[in-house]
Amino acid sequence: MSADFQRRMGEAARLMRSGSLMEATAAIQQALGGAMPTTAPSTLDDADVIDVEARVIADADAAPEVARPGARESFTNGHYRNECGGRDYKLFEPARADGRPLPLVVMLHGCTQDPDDFARGTRMNALARAQGLLVLYPAQSQRANPQRCWNWFKHNHQARGKGEPAILAGMVREVIASHGVDPARVYVAGLSAGGAMAAILGDAHPELFAAVGVHSGLPTGSARDVQSAFAAMGGAAQPPRRAEKPGPTPPTIVFHGDADPTVHVVNGERVLEAAGLHARPEATRGASAAGVAYSRRVHVDGQGAERAEQWTIHGAGHAWSGGDPAGSYTDPRGPDASAEMLRFFLRHART
Repeated sequence: MSADFQRRMGEAARLMRSGSLMEATAAIQQALGGAMPTTAPSTLDDADVIDVEARVIADADAAPEVARPGARESFTNGHYRNECGGRDYKLFEPARADGRPLPLVVMLHGCTQDPDDFARGTRMNALARAQGLLVLYPAQSQRANPQRCWNWFKHNHQARGKGEPAILAGMVREVIASHGVDPARVYVAGLSAGGAMAAILGDAHPELFAAVGVHSGLPTGSARDVQSAFAAMGGAAQPPRRAEKPGPTPPTIVFHGDADPTVHVVNGERVLEAAGLHARPEATRGASAAGVAYSRRVHVDGQGAERAEQWTIHGAGHAWSGGDPAGSYTDPRGPDASAEMLRFFLRHART
């Protein structure tokens, strides 16, 4: 991200906190390469663009085909629809000679990304091939959000049985039923807007997901519209407003850079607080092979069971830690978030 972009976004956050909504919106539009909107302030609640611009990767040209179990590896297109709407997806399935059920990881991309880009950037398919699991990449449509952001900041997409959480949960159930997935080992992770939606899915469907991964994301209910979304992203949000949860939040692993100019690092703390974890255990410190320092905290419950991990990547920005530079929003120098998430996930299964 350029210094000019970060300067404009910082100015937009300052104006938003001071109550200068029109000026803040102008700064945001300029940062994103747009013009000053002509709508009045009262109409801004329905805007859809609330995340930053990233390098756009073109859609794959492959024709849709039905994903199916089998001995050969596949990375296929699909589509799911229910009464709340429909979304495309891509599904990676490793080669397997038998019909034993395999774990499933659901990966939710960030704004302006798509499944192919996110798969490249996270290298999740290579890890899934080596460890024997499926990876589902739902695709946000430009019709639902012009920048392909998951609508985590809208109240009608934050609860069980509503909007995108209902679509995504239905999609996951269909893949479980049709592709030999172990229903006790289903996990969800995401980046930025995708991380915020992963947190929502974990809260809305604890009976479906055994663990959750939130990278550079936000807690459920931290915003209700565009204005409160920017406040939350800047770290100035009020305590989240949440619907009643049907059960405890699944075990959660959080990655966040403490120099993130787009989603303030305090949101990593708030994801854990929303899961009912308030204590700050002593951190262990380390560094990646490239020398990027990090702090790692492990949270346990009263019985000593692991409930969460919190990774703070020192000096890192808004990017998938340890990712492949062939994808957007990646920092290849950091610790490998994909590998650490899988390690954490596979230690947890629903009972």
